[in-house]
Amino acid sequence: MLSFIVRRLIGGVILLFVASSLTFLLMNANSSGIAIRILGDQATQEQIVAKQAELGLDQPLIVRFGHWLAGAVRGDFGTSWFTSEGVLHLVSLRLPVTLSLVVGTVIVTAIIAVALGALAATRRGWVDRLVQVLSVIGAAAPNFWIGLMLVIFFALTLHWFPATGFVPLTESFSGWTASVTLPIVALALGAIASVTAQVRSAFIEVEGRDYVRTLRSRGLGERNVLLGHVLRGAATPALTVLALQFVGLLGGAVVVERVFALPGLGQTITDATTNGDVPLVMGVVVVAVAMVVVVNLVIDIITGWINPKARLS
Repeated sequence: MLSFIVRRLIGGVILLFVASSLTFLLMNANSSGIAIRILGDQATQEQIVAKQAELGLDQPLIVRFGHWLAGAVRGDFGTSWFTSEGVLHLVSLRLPVTLSLVVGTVIVTAIIAVALGALAATRRGWVDRLVQVLSVIGAAAPNFWIGLMLVIFFALTLHWFPATGFVPLTESFSGWTASVTLPIVALALGAIASVTAQVRSAFIEVEGRDYVRTLRSRGLGERNVLLGHVLRGAATPALTVLALQFVGLLGGAVVVERVFALPGLGQTITDATTNGDVPLVMGVVVVAVAMVVVVNLVIDIITGWINPKARLS
């Protein structure tokens, strides 16, 4: 298991380096444009050149990346070119918002999708067809449209939840719950649809295996068969899909945070990319990729524990 974890960690470090390198290359493709966005369109050529020298944009790209990488390894991601605040400080303020949405959505998705997938697989009549139809509808509906409908109905009409804003968990649990409920629902509907379909297929495939039929022929209770054996066998593909959903939810959070005016990483990286704020973009990218690496590592460890053959692959 230790070598298994080490291999995954090495792969994660490589992924971090590649993602950082590509992002840095793309963000620094037009150094003069960055200086103009900071100074404004009325800036003179002398001011632009001076700003480029101040930010180090007059140096070769490989040198600039080397300086950034050396600082990042020490935990220093620099300061925002537009707000002059520390990148890690800005990220730390916005990370709880995105984590609240993504982690909450994953938990809700896992609970509901496993229940619906198992129900559809074991009730192969109208229940199965209904679940499949609802899954298709949920997967087809865009997150931003769902979010707008939720705001109109539950926030503006019924006044059950706030339409915008975020309350930190440390300030008020009830306020935090109210502020993240609608965004989580908007994100979860599509994710539930995808995971439900995968869980259903996995359940059906595992139920058809010889050892499951043998257990039933020996008189083992249906609940014990489903919960103790079929669910365990179907867990590996379900966990894999959940890990992929986590990555997709980081992207989906960008849109949902805009709809609900949430100050998360999605809105931050959108604004930073538009402005050409390279240090802030790099900080958000590194944090996002690191979260993906950690989640994939946790999923791999759980999968390896459930199915030892996965460690060998």
